Amino acid sequence: MLEASWSETYLRLGIFLGVFVMMALWEKVNPRRKLSESKLRRWITNLGLIFFNTVIVRVTVGAMVFTVAIFARENGWGLFNYIETSPWFAVAVSVIVLDFAIYLQHIIVHAVPFLWQLHSVHHADLDFDVSTGLRFHPLEIILSLFYKSIIVIMIGVPPMAVVIFEMILNATSLFNHGNVFIPKTIDRLLRYIIVTPDMHRIHHSTIVDETNSNYGFSVSLWDRLCGTYKKSSKLGQLDMEIGLKEFRNQNKLGILNLITFPFYEKE
Repeated sequence: MLEASWSETYLRLGIFLGVFVMMALWEKVNPRRKLSESKLRRWITNLGLIFFNTVIVRVTVGAMVFTVAIFARENGWGLFNYIETSPWFAVAVSVIVLDFAIYLQHIIVHAVPFLWQLHSVHHADLDFDVSTGLRFHPLEIILSLFYKSIIVIMIGVPPMAVVIFEMILNATSLFNHGNVFIPKTIDRLLRYIIVTPDMHRIHHSTIVDETNSNYGFSVSLWDRLCGTYKKSSKLGQLDMEIGLKEFRNQNKLGILNLITFPFYEKE
């Protein structure tokens, strides 16, 4: 089980690094918006935070969701461990269920005050680029792992489905936070299937009703079906203000500040 856990980790890391480098180069060659803050300073903070989070997760819960999936399979827990079905059908349905579960989780962290305080670390970034997709409070990440583990136990999610889903989630989070230009016609077509950067950027607007929209990370279907889809921002993609209206202090965006961010009063 330990060897499988490390294999899953290396596979996810490889996909993550590949997508991150691709998006970073795309942002350099063809950016969507001009950044308003120091990119170097933000990247030191955002990359430093993901490094800190990785260490915290590894020394606390480790590859929790993957391990739970193996444990559930070995003990016959969950729907797909009770019924006879095609392994690939179980994997496909599990990935879809997990993606919808993350969509619901995203709505929940916006609706519950304490969870929003944690999630606001992500929204406090005053710019929007690939590094924003890495910027989450460690406690939010750990709570998300417990949430996903519950879904895994209930559904009996196969370990392979966990690996596939986590790779998709990591890759799409980097993609849909990219400060990259996509022609309007192509963006409109892509939105029928996946969440594009222009679609998700609206979610990072300081306008509250725009922040409370476009919750999806991977497919755009959930926002369309559940009525949370917003086609465009009131101010347009180029003039939209990114971040939180109540927090515009760039000097309090260091790594340590972000860890304590949910627990002090915003200016």
